Amino acid sequence: MDVVMEYLDTYVFDSVYDKAAALTSTQALPRDSLLRQSLSLFVFIYAYIVSFYLGTAGLSYRFVYDKKQEQHPKFLPRQRLLEIACASRALPVITVLTIPWILGELHGYSLVYKQWDQYGYWYLFASAAMFILFTDFSIYWIHRLEHHPLVYAKCHKLHHKWIVCTPYASHAFHPVDGYLQS
Repeated sequence: MDVVMEYLDTYVFDSVYDKAAALTSTQALPRDSLLRQSLSLFVFIYAYIVSFYLGTAGLSYRFVYDKKQEQHPKFLPRQRLLEIACASRALPVITVLTIPWILGELHGYSLVYKQWDQYGYWYLFASAAMFILFTDFSIYWIHRLEHHPLVYAKCHKLHHKWIVCTPYASHAFHPVDGYLQS
């Protein structure tokens, strides 16, 4: 992410923060400011996830999804719009909850290594496999825990509202549910 942010700072955000400073008669936020980094990350991640969501869900809906499913009796009136509205409420919150983790990585508080040959290429492939296994294992148990009666109604029930799903349901859930499973 540091490479991405360096590129975005150079070609986008430096001029944006300079213009904002000129308009407000203040100094531009320096690149190492946590506020600037948080704002920049929010703009980038939110723009990316909305584009990714609408792009992949839209293409899937257009070219893959069987629209006959919308005739199912459990398909809700205006369901696609409801799914998109639900995702639109969840995505900004998920983005905000994710930013501290990325800031930690940007400031060196992670085990991400940038020299692929540092531990040997076998470790690169093994760590990718371990990451997928760990993530899948974690999501499974988080999802199971979200079915506990104390959590289900508050956080996870919305996920089960869409009985007959369209591709737009992919991000249509409670923000905390989405964050925990991301």
